[in-house]
Amino acid sequence: QVQLVESGGGLVQPGGSLRLSCAASGFTFSVYAMSWYRQAPGKERELVADISSGGGSTNYADSVKGRFTISRDNVKKTVYLQMNSLNAEDTGVYYCYTRRRAMDNWGKGTLVTVSS
Repeated sequence: QVQLVESGGGLVQPGGSLRLSCAASGFTFSVYAMSWYRQAPGKERELVADISSGGGSTNYADSVKGRFTISRDNVKKTVYLQMNSLNAEDTGVYYCYTRRRAMDNWGKGTLVTVSS
């Protein structure tokens, strides 16, 4: 079955950087678009970035444009989120997501806390 396992979260100071990874298994990774979502405390889950199956097309939420970069390695079956210039508003649980065969597939998330 589809498995998405996020890693790389943690505590970082404002202005710092983190790189999240999402390791995928159980499906043909290279033919599906992938996304990163996040959920801040007390807020709804929101789309952060997505990337096409081949990696040639990306989209970002306005709040992270110019600071975050989504990428993927179809050989390693992994999608990444490089996060720079982090601020307190970036705090939350970050989830990996893909939609396959009309079904939503989510990882369990990794917590990112931006605080001094």
